[in-house]
Amino acid sequence: MLPLFGGAVILGLVIIFGISAATSLLIERQRLFALADSAALAGAESFDPATLSLTPSGIQAALESPRVASAAESFLSRADSAGLESLVLEAAHTPDGRHAEVRLSSMWAPPVVSDFFPASLRISATARSQVFIH
Repeated sequence: MLPLFGGAVILGLVIIFGISAATSLLIERQRLFALADSAALAGAESFDPATLSLTPSGIQAALESPRVASAAESFLSRADSAGLESLVLEAAHTPDGRHAEVRLSSMWAPPVVSDFFPASLRISATARSQVFIH
């Protein structure tokens, strides 16, 4: 009877550690995505007003990859990234001249380290933002 009870306790602890690790990972990924989304928005607002053009579909603003990267770096230097360990701006560019795309990554560690889960894991988030002028 005692080995059965001990096994149930160990299984219960593994489940609790797993749920807490999964919750921590989800929250950390959401924080990273929110930061990437804000950096992409800053990149989308980095267009040069001199490049605005009027087209039949409306006003178009052309983005440039160096300006998007500079705006994203500037935003991240001012943003509160406390709690995000080893934050890295992996990419900030415009794939088509209308969207700004930013990819960030950081290291995540579970709240309780055990043999069942990794001690750390690099997570990444990619966000896109489009220029709209009305």
